[in-house]
Amino acid sequence: MKCKNLHPWDVDYRTAVAIQEKLRGKLTLKDRLRRDIRLVAGADISCSRGDDRVYAAVVILDAGSLDVLEAATYCGRAPFPYIPGLLSFREGPPLLRAFEKLRRRPDVVLFDGQGIAHPRGFGLAAHMGLLLGVPAVGCAKTRLTGSFEEPGPSRGQSTALMHEGRIIGSVVRTRDRVKPVFVSPGHRVGHERAVDIVLRCSRRYRIPEPTRQAHILVNKIRRQAIRDRH
Repeated sequence: MKCKNLHPWDVDYRTAVAIQEKLRGKLTLKDRLRRDIRLVAGADISCSRGDDRVYAAVVILDAGSLDVLEAATYCGRAPFPYIPGLLSFREGPPLLRAFEKLRRRPDVVLFDGQGIAHPRGFGLAAHMGLLLGVPAVGCAKTRLTGSFEEPGPSRGQSTALMHEGRIIGSVVRTRDRVKPVFVSPGHRVGHERAVDIVLRCSRRYRIPEPTRQAHILVNKIRRQAIRDRH
């Protein structure tokens, strides 16, 4: 896969915020993906406290069986400090390097992070989706911004995540009586389709299988790297 080079990464806080606000206008929040999704990817990041190394993993799954078809990883130094709301400047570069190793191009990518459910409407899934030019969905375990009512207790029930009078995402129950996840479009996906994709990929666990598999892989390579250094 190739990515667009829309901005520098070695920037300060104010420049990073300005980049988010500028690029937000380039997002497409309408469905631009095929109805019969065949390949779905998941992406995740891992790091150790006190270590500036960032580990990235991307996996591609068959959308029907949810079997892993391909995986790619990358490890590099964090190019940006940990600042809530600007995590894509820390996590984006290593993720893009992992995506560049993929032979296949997924129909849609799920990120363990926010899409437009972000203070400036430009979370990790939005940022990466725009740079990669692929439909992207954010599926986070916690809320970053917005207000909501608790969804019903059954799998598939959801409520709107609201911010300043508009819908920025959905709070979705992926398993009966288990904490919901926070789903928001990133790029080239609408709200309803984003929820549908997350539910289709969440068959046994709270977390969608693509990001769950990416999480397993990225932590495996991080632990191995630590063992190799010692």
